[in-house]
Amino acid sequence: MMKPGTLILYAAARFLMPLQLMFSFFLLFRGHDEPGGGFIAGLVAAGAFSLYLFAFGSELTRDLMRIDPRTLIGWGLLLGVVSAFPALLVGQPLLTAQWWPIPLPGGVEFKLSTPLIFDIGVYFAVIGTVMTFVVALAESEKI
Repeated sequence: MMKPGTLILYAAARFLMPLQLMFSFFLLFRGHDEPGGGFIAGLVAAGAFSLYLFAFGSELTRDLMRIDPRTLIGWGLLLGVVSAFPALLVGQPLLTAQWWPIPLPGGVEFKLSTPLIFDIGVYFAVIGTVMTFVVALAESEKI
């Protein structure tokens, strides 16, 4: 059975996990313009959840995630496939990038795009895959 972590690991997990998740969002939203993107952002987020798992165990990590990692894989694959088709709706070839400006308060404009939707799909798929493996390995020690 997996023994929960030490006091230092508890404190580090509670402090570092939110920072890692914020950094993963930064990497995700920056990725289609500069280095970063769904894959590396997903790895950083999975690292945050893995740190929490090592400190507090798999049951509390599953409660924190609130969604089964295998469901994340499915949603990620669905978003990746869906991002390929909007170009067909405007008469362009499959997988052509599409951009939709969304005005935000304060005069800021956010551009939603098919590459961003694809990156979010990759993000979900990577988190789901890594966490499925890590949680399964952690729970296999209980047998």
